[in-house]
Amino acid sequence: MDNTRDLRYFCYLLIRKYGSPDKASEEQKANEFRNHYLRDLAPSVQALRDIAISCGIKLDSSDTMPANLRGFNQVINGTNNIIVKDSDTISGMQNTILHEIREIMESVFPSLCREYKPLKTVAKHYAANKFATAVLLPEESFTEKVYETGFDVIELANSYSKSCSQVLLRIGEVFQKKLFFYAALYEPSLDHGWRVTYCASGRNLEDPEANVYGLDSLFPRKNRGVAPGSLVDMAIKQGKPHFAEKITLLHGNDDVGLAALANPFLIRDVPSKVVLMVLLAPNKRLLSPQVARLNPAVIDGFHLHL
Repeated sequence: MDNTRDLRYFCYLLIRKYGSPDKASEEQKANEFRNHYLRDLAPSVQALRDIAISCGIKLDSSDTMPANLRGFNQVINGTNNIIVKDSDTISGMQNTILHEIREIMESVFPSLCREYKPLKTVAKHYAANKFATAVLLPEESFTEKVYETGFDVIELANSYSKSCSQVLLRIGEVFQKKLFFYAALYEPSLDHGWRVTYCASGRNLEDPEANVYGLDSLFPRKNRGVAPGSLVDMAIKQGKPHFAEKITLLHGNDDVGLAALANPFLIRDVPSKVVLMVLLAPNKRLLSPQVARLNPAVIDGFHLHL
């Protein structure tokens, strides 16, 4: 156990610190991984390749894998091998290497902690996704960047060279218990309609009054289409961001309402996706950096249709 670069040694350190792998969240595992392997290095593809090799893992690339598969790991002659898709994006390769390293860690844990029960396939895949994202988008610096950009998913995706979906889901992880919000990514489907492909939401657990309740049906779930006349519909048809400063929920002066911003991502002036971000109206100031940068169309007297 004297090889500090060995993945088995890293797993041993995790268990020594937390008692059992299941006592450490994926966020904590990712923090320990960055501190142990990356330190001040950026998680570039080359850096991650070097880390994998130093852990005794062989890396190879292939373009023969199915279109919906970005990579996998397998054991050949007692050696772990990670296969990445050769034509994948840089972001995709980063995610694949970290994802597969986390899956390999799961196979190491039982030999170091007898009482640990390995995660089953779906849970392991989910944990590996969370681990990879947490390594690439560290919570503290990512949170600062979210505030700095005014919750601008598209700007964050460009800044980190990540997909809008990964950034949106990461916002969901980081702010899930801190802030009432709803976010959705809309993309064209094969039938030429637009659908919610990813969504995330959160509630303020420290201040129960800083939430609204009973409105789950208002927020579109995955695979829902675009409502005619909605904020997203206007953003798609006009190819321009649209901002509703206060969406009325109830009649009367006590209604706090919501603030929502629909921001289209344009390719040759044609929307290819739209990000919808919804906050409580009193928190609309959090969107100010994004609003100032986008100069969206401001909609007055908007009611319910997001």
